[in-house]
Amino acid sequence: QVQLVESGGGWVQPGGSLRLSCVTSGFNLDYRNIGWFRQAPGKEREGVSCIRSGLGTTYYTDSVKGRFIASKDNAKNTVYLQMNSLKPEDTAVYYCAIAPAGVPVARLFFPSEYWHWGQGTQVTVSS
Repeated sequence: QVQLVESGGGWVQPGGSLRLSCVTSGFNLDYRNIGWFRQAPGKEREGVSCIRSGLGTTYYTDSVKGRFIASKDNAKNTVYLQMNSLKPEDTAVYYCAIAPAGVPVARLFFPSEYWHWGQGTQVTVSS
């Protein structure tokens, strides 16, 4: 049974950092695309980053490039999102999700491509 459980969210001041974790079970991290998404109140869910299946190439949406780093630890079945230089506009509920390996790169940030989702963790950036 596939399970995804996020943790690590919280409140942080602008410029601060948080590291989100997503503990997974029921599948092999190397054979799935692992995405991080976020959803702010009143807004659509948007893709933040993705670790591609196989080689593990990472992709980021433009607004977080240079600030966020996605990684995975296969031995722990855990995916991470290190978030640095946080801004108020990063405030959202963050989700990890998995998609089949065959999803093309151009669709990696489409929520509809992802079959399983975690419950989400709230990140609030404010002074």
